[in-house]
Amino acid sequence: MLICPQCNFENPNSNKFCQNCGASLTEKECQQCGVFLNLDAVQCHSCDATCSEIWLAMAIKSGSPEVVEVDSEKAKINLEDDSQETDRQKTSQEFPRSFKAGSYLDSQQRYKMLESLPTFFENAVNTEACVKVVDCQPYQVSPVDAMLANPQLSESIKTSVGEDKIPNVAKSYIALQPHCHLGIPPIHDAWQLGNMQVILLEDRSDWLYLLEIWQNEATTSLQIIHYFYQMAQLWDLLEPFNCSQSLLDLTNLRVDEDQSLALQRLHVDIRKESLIGFQEDDTPKIKALGKVWQALFRESQRTQFGSLLELLGKLESGEIETSEELRSRLQLIAMELEGDSEQQRQDNSQNNLIFGEQKNVSSPTLLQLDELEQSPTKIDDTPTVILPMQLASLENAGLSDVGKQRDHNEDYFGIETKINKVELPKSKVAGAQGLYILCDGMGGHAGGEVASELAVSTLREYFQKHWKSDSLPSEEVIREGVFQANKAIHDINQQDARSGVGRMGTTLVVVLIQNTRVAVAHVGDSRLYRMTRKGGLEQITVDHEVGQREISRGVEPSIAYSRPDAYQLTQALGPRDNNFIAPEVQFLEINQDTLFILTSDGLSDNDLLEKYSQTNLLNLISSEANLEKGVRDLIDLANKYNGHDNITAVLIRAKVRPNLESQILKGKEE
Repeated sequence: MLICPQCNFENPNSNKFCQNCGASLTEKECQQCGVFLNLDAVQCHSCDATCSEIWLAMAIKSGSPEVVEVDSEKAKINLEDDSQETDRQKTSQEFPRSFKAGSYLDSQQRYKMLESLPTFFENAVNTEACVKVVDCQPYQVSPVDAMLANPQLSESIKTSVGEDKIPNVAKSYIALQPHCHLGIPPIHDAWQLGNMQVILLEDRSDWLYLLEIWQNEATTSLQIIHYFYQMAQLWDLLEPFNCSQSLLDLTNLRVDEDQSLALQRLHVDIRKESLIGFQEDDTPKIKALGKVWQALFRESQRTQFGSLLELLGKLESGEIETSEELRSRLQLIAMELEGDSEQQRQDNSQNNLIFGEQKNVSSPTLLQLDELEQSPTKIDDTPTVILPMQLASLENAGLSDVGKQRDHNEDYFGIETKINKVELPKSKVAGAQGLYILCDGMGGHAGGEVASELAVSTLREYFQKHWKSDSLPSEEVIREGVFQANKAIHDINQQDARSGVGRMGTTLVVVLIQNTRVAVAHVGDSRLYRMTRKGGLEQITVDHEVGQREISRGVEPSIAYSRPDAYQLTQALGPRDNNFIAPEVQFLEINQDTLFILTSDGLSDNDLLEKYSQTNLLNLISSEANLEKGVRDLIDLANKYNGHDNITAVLIRAKVRPNLESQILKGKEE
């Protein structure tokens, strides 16, 4: 099947245009300049922007390849063009004489090589090589992607498409895909070609080596402990698949853009001589991690510190036998480092801490927690590990625009952030409380703008009275706040005897943030999105409109949105009393750096954010990005491609870091 890049609709392989939205399935659009390009184009011929995802192909040759049998019925994927699949089924064909740049790595001519395979690979046996490729059929679902889309299949690792064979070497990658957020490389495709097995992975060859981070003087001791903790976690994940040796190769340890540990690949076929602390006929033990850590210090010429030296000694002697014990000791060292720097933090609190102050024009409200070392680094350089999180910074920006076709603005938004700080001789508590509201009014002059502003002011006053400083309000409390906003608008409609289209109303999306916990409530079609580096763009709210109502009843999306009233609201604040609204409330956790986007439909219409998330949202997660400029760029984007309605956006950037102290306290209680 072909997945439409605009609406994600599933199309038959023979389609040239999406049968749902009409988008081309034979061309792709440059996200930078809008020029249409061939599907195999790597760079835009107009603006030179990179417009294709580059994959790293690992080609592995062996004498007797192993494969995993598949079941076409369970895969549940429709491949109409049988000719495309015939060649791949010929897994016993002879290995081609050579592979040059510009030729294809697979018999289906889908993956074009951007560089040649090394010459030694042609006649060698039991060897491997890597080459960068571009997917010339990016809208086509690969057999591996089909497996991963069906959790039951990916768990068994025994099914795929038709008579195809999935190489046995890909089995561990597929099984570990649910843990990509922990540093496991994503797999895109895999196949057997003669005596060669091929795996396509995310290209991490240009990512920083972990060793380079070690060599950076700005890297703190606490950051190093965080990396050790991540490696101990990965050890537990990899060991059941006999892939723990992946952590023992320094060249395999990379760092992603969040400064988190990541593996370039899995060491499935072990090259024992290249792995630190691994000898012939040995099975890697947890103490092998200690040898890797010693090598990192040795290669970086960085001095080890006392508590870590003691830990490494206990690892070497076998006193520490389990990953769980190792993680516990690492947490204790982290607490020790935090205690040693307590006096330094107090002496420099004015320099290292900013609570509720405006750092720059892009940060109207900012909470910046200090680094736990004497030489602090930027928040973006702090590694994120899978631990209880605490808020490191909270920033926001909002903007509203009338658009190109309306003569007045009925949108309204409100932002209110409070910073809490408590310091005691032996402890410190810091956190943030944020209220963010966006409304899109309706009802014409002296109607829509009145309703949207009244909703914002009513909710602000309500939460000032009903929101305690130490926890989020309950679902019932939040719903009651929405009901009060609805009543305030409805009462004016009744008092003024407004009727029909003259009755004013408004949509609503409200976000409440208490440290790393988030509550969301909405009525109507104003939306909340969440953008993260690992998860991409996610729409959190579901529009209250006729089309979505029909889909929830089981109607196919194409049929539901063919109705003339598909986009008519089923809920709004104000036109009717509280018996006719059912605000949806949900709760979220911030467990990684996140950008929240509240938006009216002037910005979200026509899937605008989905189309431009990589160019206009992804970069805003970084602390270096100016949120004020980011929100202005979004308004400009909406005026360029939509412009038919008022446009409003509120951006919230939440940065987090591991809360080692809470983990230690939890361990002591247990």
